[in-house]
Amino acid sequence: MTHPSLTIVGIGADGWAGLGDEARDALGTARLLVGSRRQLDAVPQTATAGAERRPWPSPLDPLVEELARGTEPGTVVLASGDPMLHGIGATLAKRRADNGTPAPRVLPHPSAFAYACARLGWPEAEVELLSAVARAPELVARALQPHQRIVVYVTGADGAATLATILTDRGWGLSDFTVLEQLGGPGEQLHHATAETWGERAADPLHAVAISCRPAPGTRPLPRIPGLPDDAYAHDGQLTKWVVRAVTLAALAPAPGQLLWDVGAGSGSIGIEWLRAEPSARAVAIEPHPERAARIAHNARTLGVPELTIVEGKAPEALDQLDPPHAIFVGGGLTAAPDLLDRCHDALLPGGRLVANAVTLEGEQLLQAARARHGGSLTRLAVGHAEPVGRFTAWRDQLPIVQWSITKEAS
Repeated sequence: MTHPSLTIVGIGADGWAGLGDEARDALGTARLLVGSRRQLDAVPQTATAGAERRPWPSPLDPLVEELARGTEPGTVVLASGDPMLHGIGATLAKRRADNGTPAPRVLPHPSAFAYACARLGWPEAEVELLSAVARAPELVARALQPHQRIVVYVTGADGAATLATILTDRGWGLSDFTVLEQLGGPGEQLHHATAETWGERAADPLHAVAISCRPAPGTRPLPRIPGLPDDAYAHDGQLTKWVVRAVTLAALAPAPGQLLWDVGAGSGSIGIEWLRAEPSARAVAIEPHPERAARIAHNARTLGVPELTIVEGKAPEALDQLDPPHAIFVGGGLTAAPDLLDRCHDALLPGGRLVANAVTLEGEQLLQAARARHGGSLTRLAVGHAEPVGRFTAWRDQLPIVQWSITKEAS
């Protein structure tokens, strides 16, 4: 049997003792062994006689790209636990596929996620796994729902303390909070607390956190479906209101791996809810005003999507260097740049969706003209809310919104 030139071996806190025969054989024939210093130290020198050992550099990316382009036979990469769950194995497999390089052979080890669920008696299919490794830990905020169970991968001795602060600050300090150290290894320990009682305690650098979500009294859970309450956002009035936002996101149709441009992002609500609805998607918020760009970043962290990319610049010039999108929302700047809709339509990938909203007659005229040129549909949204009028109640109407939406034909 022949194998690809790159083999990825999963290794846990139990080190060499936890490896099966196939993994040990792969290490025994390695010519180049790559891994963290802790992982390399876990493999006896006698088990890889003659192999060059290369610890991961900082930053990792140059070596990752080297391995993704191709490797000599006998190259073995050590990865924590199950390499294809989160981490270097998944990264290398994706980059090699993008480069047209043969897929690696992967020899998995039980993951920290599997160990955590086993220790706590949690069915894995009912637990959400998040990774804050090389990612902003605020991402946990989007998963905070009553009774939701979450396992979070973290790094550093302060990983658990950082998560505890994020939960407590958002009103979820009563959540059961279990810190699991050295899972599967001889030094394994579990520490049970709540997020607020864990406080700033340090943990073993090799740990994960299991959370059973419980809101404090008065904490309002925020759903993942589009249409968050308007007061969930910091804004200066430049905010797509929640009913219109829900309709807009439905037309944009978030999908796995797809990229959204939120043009004239204001408070960032469309890009934020696109990412909350589909965590594997990507979004770029384009906003020319510095104070609003800073507010978008604040809202993204608060609502659990710190990965939102923010481009401070004016459309359409700011669009030139961006990756082609699968979806575009234009919420502002129509009258300031009359050619903006055409530029956006041209940039859109085949099969992509373009949605634009207007509240003024001048903006509506631009949408009507765009529909005449490109097709699509126009929808008029009129929303009213019942509000007090003295001792009585009456309808108070919002300004109507005209929405143009189109799906670009495949070429």
